[in-house]
Amino acid sequence: MTAASSKHWRLMLAVNAAVMLGVLLHKLTLPPYIPYIHLLVDYHFGFIKRALIGAMVGLFAAKVPVWLVFALAGCVWLITFALFAQLFRRTFGFDRARLPLFIFTACSPFVFKNFLFTLGHFDIYGCLGAIVLLLVPARSLAYVLLAALISALLVLIHHVHLLMYVPTITAIVVLRYYLTRPLTRLDIAVGASALLGLGALFLAAQFLGTMPLPEADFVSYLRSRMVDPSRTELLQFAYVWYQPLAKEVQDTWARLPSNLLGLPIYALLLWLHAPLWRNLKDLIGALADRRHRQIVIAALIAISSAYLVMFAMVFDYSRWISSWVVCMVLMLHALKTLPATKPITPIDADDRMTTILGWIVTAVPRIGIIRPF
Repeated sequence: MTAASSKHWRLMLAVNAAVMLGVLLHKLTLPPYIPYIHLLVDYHFGFIKRALIGAMVGLFAAKVPVWLVFALAGCVWLITFALFAQLFRRTFGFDRARLPLFIFTACSPFVFKNFLFTLGHFDIYGCLGAIVLLLVPARSLAYVLLAALISALLVLIHHVHLLMYVPTITAIVVLRYYLTRPLTRLDIAVGASALLGLGALFLAAQFLGTMPLPEADFVSYLRSRMVDPSRTELLQFAYVWYQPLAKEVQDTWARLPSNLLGLPIYALLLWLHAPLWRNLKDLIGALADRRHRQIVIAALIAISSAYLVMFAMVFDYSRWISSWVVCMVLMLHALKTLPATKPITPIDADDRMTTILGWIVTAVPRIGIIRPF
């Protein structure tokens, strides 16, 4: 890396920090409709979907202030970013040659910038759980059980995590544990039992986790947990806890024509990350074991297929495509744990087009929640 190009990439880091601060300040001005209500819903009326975070908050606060949404979510964001930086340092190193890869991953508008814009939503918890599993040792069945526990907690936070991050967590466990040792019957039994248990938990949350009382009574209970009960506009999405899957799918397909208009924008944003996709392809091609390559490709297809199912069921497309990119970034780190035939050349920091793409990626502040931007 030349001195001139090094200056470019270091300046991008500073600009990204400023952009992230701007996204945060903008987010603080927006009303946290869905994130706030998630802090109010708990297990007061029995097993309810999307209630784990609210139940945990209820252990420490009888009344929930609005600012707690940003304080709690901000702490989770900081912890996740710090752990990702530690993971990146351990996997790739933080020398100057790796700066472009850090820009196209951590500083991507799909990743931590968008986590700031969706502050308070549950997406980042899946990323955090996967990073933890990439950092801790994978030496015994305790690793598989930890992954199962993290996945169960994610499903209790929001059952859509079964499609959003559990496939990536499963792939990480396969790559870091099951492919690194001779398999035993106990290994297979524990893994299969964990997957079946998670499936059962998802079905229970989806079909048995609706609120068992009239919506007016539910809203009244939520108001009793608010510091300022007069802010009833923050409870306008209480119907979510009553909405059946069929209605969610119907709403998604009704919005499909307008949501599909964003596909060219998503495609352009993904193309801007071309150096990252080349790096991922090179890592797969360098794997020493042909069977490992096949399993990795199958895992990437399975993760992407889960997102396609989610796209057909829930219409927050900008969040889903952003989380898909996050999963690809996480898989990039998981791949590095497998034996390779040769070291992979870092993203060329001196390449003019790569530098231009890096600056554009730096300038894009976030992707959004439902539609692009």
